[in-house]
Amino acid sequence: MSRPLIGVTGDDTRLPLAWWFIRLALQRCGAEAYRLTPSHSAIPKSLDGIIISGGDDIDQRLYMPDAPEIAPINRERDRFEMIALELSLSRNLPILGICRGAQLMNVVLGGTLHIDLGEMRRLTSNKRMLLPRKTLHVETYSKLFDILGKEQCKINSLHHQAIKDLGEGLQIAGRDSDFIVQAVEDPEHRCRIGVQWHPEYLPFQARQLHLFRHLVASARL
Repeated sequence: MSRPLIGVTGDDTRLPLAWWFIRLALQRCGAEAYRLTPSHSAIPKSLDGIIISGGDDIDQRLYMPDAPEIAPINRERDRFEMIALELSLSRNLPILGICRGAQLMNVVLGGTLHIDLGEMRRLTSNKRMLLPRKTLHVETYSKLFDILGKEQCKINSLHHQAIKDLGEGLQIAGRDSDFIVQAVEDPEHRCRIGVQWHPEYLPFQARQLHLFRHLVASARL
């Protein structure tokens, strides 16, 4: 069976750490990764699925026209990834949004974000960390529960924004201990999932690899 081609979006950086980790995860799951950036933005017709990766905050004015400008933002990347998402949605491609990618998918579908989670934290730290120090509580009715096979698991956290109002067709699939949304999904689609954490940086957790396996399996359909 041929290996599905999965697009992976990101910024035009010389040290694309997330790209390398995601590429390795996809290779382990039997897929080929295709890097997409603002300067390398042509999406092949042969693409079987897409990952919108993490990075800078999304421009708040995309969902709050009167919001103040808060750095850092990357409008060029916002525009490029919004086009990539809209094209992927129109093609009915499997989509996995990671952190910023989950947020942007929600915005493209008409949702909004919490600009800063600091005041919402009561039981968990607002510090960003690669190590899995937060607890994910998975909704048992969700596809995410079927993918991870567990009601709770440890996740990392590199974000200070999160999904507020849900985009069209999305439902909440998981929250953290402060009831902040950590995962969303489209229950009517074979694979349209957004997660706030970074599964690519948790290669030692087999359950996290299941997210990439699910994307690859959906890309084969």
